[in-house]
Parts: sequence; C-alpha cells; structure tokens
Amino acid sequence: MSGVLNGIIPFGLVLLLCGAQGFFLPNATHLERLLSKYQQDEPHSRARRAIPRADKEEILRLHNKLRGQVYPAASNMEYMTWDEELEKSAAAWAQGCIWEHGPTSLLVSIGQNLAVHWGRYRSPGFHVQSWYDEVKDYTYPYPHECNPWCPERCSGTMCTHYTQIVWATTNKVGCAVHTCRRMNVWGDMWENAVYLVCNYSPKGNWIGEAPYKNGRPCSECPPSYGGGCKDNLCYREEETYDQKPETDEMNEVEVVPVLEEKPMWVPPRVVRPKKPSKAPVVSYMAQVVRCDTKMKDKCKGSTCNRYECPAGCSNNKAKIFGTLFYESSSSICRAAIHFGIIDDKGGLVDVTRNGKVPFFVKSERHGVASLSKYKASSSFTVSEVKVQDLDCYTTVAQLCPFEKPTTHCPRVRCPAHCKDEPSYWVPVYGTNIYADTSSICMTAVHAGVIRDESGGYVDVMPVDKKKNYVGSLRNGVQSERQPGQANGFSSLPFFLEN
Repeated sequence: MSGVLNGIIPFGLVLLLCGAQGFFLPNATHLERLLSKYQQDEPHSRARRAIPRADKEEILRLHNKLRGQVYPAASNMEYMTWDEELEKSAAAWAQGCIWEHGPTSLLVSIGQNLAVHWGRYRSPGFHVQSWYDEVKDYTYPYPHECNPWCPERCSGTMCTHYTQIVWATTNKVGCAVHTCRRMNVWGDMWENAVYLVCNYSPKGNWIGEAPYKNGRPCSECPPSYGGGCKDNLCYREEETYDQKPETDEMNEVEVVPVLEEKPMWVPPRVVRPKKPSKAPVVSYMAQVVRCDTKMKDKCKGSTCNRYECPAGCSNNKAKIFGTLFYESSSSICRAAIHFGIIDDKGGLVDVTRNGKVPFFVKSERHGVASLSKYKASSSFTVSEVKVQDLDCYTTVAQLCPFEKPTTHCPRVRCPAHCKDEPSYWVPVYGTNIYADTSSICMTAVHAGVIRDESGGYVDVMPVDKKKNYVGSLRNGVQSERQPGQANGFSSLPFFLEN
C-alpha cells in the first residue's frame, strides 16, 4: 500500500489515496466477513449513521455524474450504488482519526480515498470533485505522468484518486465523515479536523490496467445489466438503494435548541410604487443584418461569425460572387440562401472567413443566381447554426473547445433553475470573459443573458487563453477568480453577450 498526497489546499485540505497493489479479489462472502470486523458493536451515542442522508446522496450523485462524463468515453462504466457495509467500515476507520489508509487487512479487498480539512466549511462533494480533478494530470489509458513520491509528504503529480472514482468495475461506495478534535496530519496537529473516508468495492487501481474500456457508452456492459443504460452508465432498474424515511436521530448532527418565541411589534413596511418594468428584450450574440449586408462591411460587437438574416432576401438585388466559396463583397444572407442554409424566411447563419482564392465561379441554386469574378480576393463560407439542449453542468470545454482559426458552437438552450445546483457542479470563473471550465448556463445567468427562473437560448464564442479571470457577484451568482497560465493548465475563455 502506498499513500499519496495531492497537496495542501488553503484552509487546510489534504487528500490521501490507497494505491491498490494486489493480484486477487476475494469473493463477496469473504469481503462481508472482513467488513463485519470493522463495524461498530454499538451505535454512536448521538447518531445511527456515519453521514447525513443529504451528504450521502450528494456523494453518490456526483460519483455517477463524473463517471458518466469521462473522456475518452467509457464503454463499460457501471452505475455506482451506496453500500451500507462500506459506509460502516469507513465510519469505524474515520473515528480513529488516523491519517493513513486502513485497516490493513481490509485494504486487500477494497479501494479507499481519504481527505481531511479544517477551517472553512467544505462539503463532501468538494472533496470528491477534488479527487476527480486530478484528471488534468492523467492521460488515458495509463497514468504515466502520475508517479508521486511519498516518503513522508507526497510530491509530484498524482491521479490515483481520479482513477479509483472512474474505475469501471467499481460499482459500490460507502463514505463517512468524522470531526476529530486533534489529528496528526504528517507531523502537524490539526484541531477540529473534518475527516472524510470513502471505501470502494470492487477495488480499482490494479497495476498495469486501464480504469475503463474506451468506446461507445454502454456498448460493453456486463451481461448482468441486461442492456440497461442510464447517463452513459451500465444500469439496472433495481439498483436504486432503499431510501428510508429521514428522522432527526439518523443524522450525526446536534439538534439546535428551539428558542421560545416572544411577541414583538414590527412597524408596518411602506411600499413605494415602482415604475412598470420593461419587457425583457431577447437578443443573442448573432449580428442582425440586412439583405444587402456584405461580408466586408464592418462588424459591430464582439463576434463576427454568426448573423441573423431577415425574411425576403431571395428577391433582393444584392449581388453574390462564387459557389461554395463566396467573395467578401457578397451579400451574407443571399449567399446563405444560395448555399441552402436558410430560405426566404430568414434565419441564423454561421460564417467562416477564409484566405484569398484565385477566382469565383457563378451558379444558380435555390432560386438565387451568383456571379463570376476572375480576380483573387478574400472569401468566406457559410454553415448551418445548430441548436442543442444543455443541462446545467455542461462547459464550453466539453461542448466546443477553442480551435484556430475559428470554432462555431451550437446555439444552446439552457434549463431553468440552475442556481439550485451546488456551486461546485456549476462553477463560474471570470467576468465578461469566462474560463471554458465554467458552466455555460450558470455563466449565462451571471452575465445577465438569461434569467434563472426561465432559462433560455445562449450563444457562446470560444476565444484564446487569458492570463487570469476576475470574480464578481452579478445577478445573484458569485463567480470565482482563476489564474490562467499560473496553475499550469490551459483554461480557454468564452464570451457571453446579450
């Protein structure tokens, strides 16, 4: 067994993982017998469970969400369920407040991730996300770059927390949280340290093996799943764990005393009349143009690659030159009709600027005739604007990462109420220009493009790297500051405008 450290994060945060080294996996009966040795004989005096149900559900949801979004895609990733026996064994170890993996006899059968922090509140989901974020140092299928050296404190890149989370055949998890009054963390004594232990079965991180098979999601699921698939994970309907009714004594949380209510007079509030609010104007990043707007005309705003054409351009007198490649003095909208992207009703068009071509050939298509021009000139091409529904979590890095010379992202439709999601699931980094690791839909709320209660359409435009991203509070959403180059990995920003 080898312990590895991800580094100390501000406010006191340490992660530790058991490096799985072994060559056999005991059967279920043997595993249950081992687990039973580390269960408490009697329940805690204040609690029956090692972790509140809300934290338990958060950990499980986040594990399955992260497992379903691995890149490259996994063909055999199994849906993970909560295991009460793993939870109990995790609780027994956490209560010992020992900053190392254990117990030794159990580690031959299970995987284990550890984390500890003090100071500012950190939810269990924060630690799970930190484990997964080690993906930045991992290259599928083998962790050649991840070779930490851990004599006392670990140094070097590490990704074994990540690989345990996304180990395809690991389909059970159980965690516990315990507050240790005093805990020795590699020679430093931490007071009131919050200790998270997560146990996994079957264990992962087998030496020389990739964490999962690459391929179309659910295309190589074990036969026991019967072809079931949910959110890119091999899934059986009966796998949802039994949710018993929540009671106060089930959670390890002290009950806040209820203060006796005393009558109090409150002066009536004076409500001042408000001016009627204007109806919101729906606008996007597309340039609204006329039928005779030429490609070479000056573009207004931050983006010049998406245009909204009006109706009735088929019979307009504006000229176009070329076929497939159009000369820059051509009408954008009539070129789009000629190519077949839109019809006479108008619509959205994406434009890609190209270099000079030696000549342009005339043709007649879709009721529009183009002209020839036998002179070298700058050119452009047109393409269809696609519309795609998103969830609250999708980022630009996942949807359409920045590429040179240009990237055309689909117009996206965001759902309502993304602010209800935990902030670490829907992060926002930056102001006006945002890191592409931000949630698109939550960023759109921050930027004022859409309202959280209604959702709506959003256009994004990937751009090149920025040195840093500045945090701010806008429209009820707090964005975070994030260095660009300083932390050693690329964060590509995108624009959102209304």
